[in-house]
Amino acid sequence: MNTPNRRILIIGGVAGGATCAARARRLCETCEILVFERGPHVSFANCGLPYFVGDVIESETKLLVASPDVFTHRFNIGVHTETEVTRIDRHARTIEMRDLKTGAMRQEPYDALVLATGAKPVRPPLPGIDLPGIHVLRTIPDSRKIKAAAANASRALLVGGGFIGLEMAENLVGLGLEVTLLELADQVLPPLDPEMAAYAAERLKSRGVSLRLGEGVAAFERHPERGLNVLTSKGETIAADLVILGIGVRPESALAADAGLELGALGGIRVDEYMRTSDPAIWAVGDVVEVKNRVTGEWQLVPLAGPANRQGRVAATAILHHFSYGDDGTPPPLKFEGVLGTAVCEVFGLTIACTGANEKQLRRAGMNYQEIFLHPGHHVSYFPGAKPIHMKLLFSETDGRILGAQAVGELDVARRIDVIATAMMQGASVFDLEDLELCYAPQFGAAKDPVNLAGMIAANHLRRDLPLADWEELATTPALLVDVRSETEFAGGHIPNARNLPLETLRDRLHELPQDREIWLICGVGQRAYYAFRLLMQNGLQVKVLSGGMQTYQARMHAGG
Repeated sequence: MNTPNRRILIIGGVAGGATCAARARRLCETCEILVFERGPHVSFANCGLPYFVGDVIESETKLLVASPDVFTHRFNIGVHTETEVTRIDRHARTIEMRDLKTGAMRQEPYDALVLATGAKPVRPPLPGIDLPGIHVLRTIPDSRKIKAAAANASRALLVGGGFIGLEMAENLVGLGLEVTLLELADQVLPPLDPEMAAYAAERLKSRGVSLRLGEGVAAFERHPERGLNVLTSKGETIAADLVILGIGVRPESALAADAGLELGALGGIRVDEYMRTSDPAIWAVGDVVEVKNRVTGEWQLVPLAGPANRQGRVAATAILHHFSYGDDGTPPPLKFEGVLGTAVCEVFGLTIACTGANEKQLRRAGMNYQEIFLHPGHHVSYFPGAKPIHMKLLFSETDGRILGAQAVGELDVARRIDVIATAMMQGASVFDLEDLELCYAPQFGAAKDPVNLAGMIAANHLRRDLPLADWEELATTPALLVDVRSETEFAGGHIPNARNLPLETLRDRLHELPQDREIWLICGVGQRAYYAFRLLMQNGLQVKVLSGGMQTYQARMHAGG
């Protein structure tokens, strides 16, 4: 694909821009490739920033993925850091830029332009938002400032309970700070459904984080002695030496908007499957673009490094294909077909992972779905050290297509979500999950892996071998609720109005159950309720199962459901 004298200019580095530059060089040795980065680093691991603040990553240099020297000497790519691109002239195919060190302005022509301008942290227009001591975390210089501030602080306030907020909470607690986390929503971790996010909330509280849900910031004021007073939406005041805003990011799309490129409703640049914008000579990648959700088909913003890297590869491939073939109708060999939003984080030893759509997204898209819950061990119970994985699987009620999955636990959580994400990329159904052949040895899993079990439970429901009761209807159902755990377990806590009929006694007590009333079964995690269902169903009773048992009930109670 060598195309002499072609110029590829890339605005922004980090994941998408840097990957695009390196891929373009691998495809074209004779192209001139230049990267312009507003910050001091062209390629760094921003996912590691909370751990640099918390001294888990001790050296700042460990965060540098590739230096300008590496780009120059290994790839023959010109890198211009601390250079801000201020204007795109689409007609002349030039960009205008300012050297932030000298203030000098200049222009550069392009044959292909890639926008990888990323996203910027949200700073709402609250009173006092610009006071000293209020930080965001997006770049290495940001992390330096927070690290220095934390060294002289005793009380930290985090605004926002997303991935960054939780990771910062863990790292600041590790530095010995008293940490309060404010989240305006009724749950942490918006990509999860409330009952799954509740596990993370409980872990935060158990480690000393003051978690205040359903409460946001109204204003910031100077503290009379030191630090800040934070006025909350509930009329309370919290004193803090250090405040970190983690309430999301917005696409840095002003440059594209000024150039007249098409933007989506969410403010991101609109691109096709080859990452091409509305201008045939301009591509865009990373946090600045809107992408299609592979499950719901909706446009969304997904500021994740994995998709940004893939987009960079796709854009570079498309650019070189365009140089070679023009617009003759031959499609480039790579395309980006959307995202599942697969993500993971860890907080105080608890891993939280998800892929695909959550219930909020499915309801918004008007999709028909079913949910199941399960709580298997990460490996067989007889091998020492087994830890539970709390899992939720969402799937189509009509054909069993997998729509989303969420999992929380201490060990091997990401591996299970990765398997499900891979299956979803292939359009798999729950019937495929139950048939997957996965690694098994006692210390790694079980002959029925948690992924298999999720598929089996969902498939049993679709085959009508396991009708599921709706947790949302628990408070109003006229059904008889039967708890099939032991009397000791029942006495230790149960759902109000439930009747205890232990599984082992059920065959002898069938006469106690009504023939003309629906029965909902519950146990500890779902297995015994399933056994009871098979027994009662074959005796002519109307029976359903509450998926996930008391473990799910308790999580829903913690989530306010």
